[in-house]
Amino acid sequence: QVQLVESGGGLVQAGGSLRLSCAASRRTFSTYAMGWFRQAPGEEREFVAAISWNGVGLYYSDSVKGRFTISRDNAKNTQYLQMNNLKPEDTAVYYCAASPTAIGLRYATAYDYWGQGTQVTVSS
Repeated sequence: QVQLVESGGGLVQAGGSLRLSCAASRRTFSTYAMGWFRQAPGEEREFVAAISWNGVGLYYSDSVKGRFTISRDNAKNTQYLQMNNLKPEDTAVYYCAASPTAIGLRYATAYDYWGQGTQVTVSS
């Protein structure tokens, strides 16, 4: 079992930045690929970004590419999502997720463990 706890969400004006963190409970964190998803009210959960276990593989949705950066620190059992140039359409609950595989990381079905989510609100 892997417990994931997100932090760093909040209210920010359009054009601003936030950094989300996701702390994992297990030392085997380094064996998992990690991802970020988000869900806006009335919308389905959507893929945002993912990172391979060693940080080499980086994957982004088209909507955030060039603005968001995913990273991880295996020594701290933590992954991050740096979000720059935020837009009102980025408003959502952001979820951290852990996957035991390196395949299909753009899909929620690849992930076995999820955090409780952190709210990000971008005002115009």
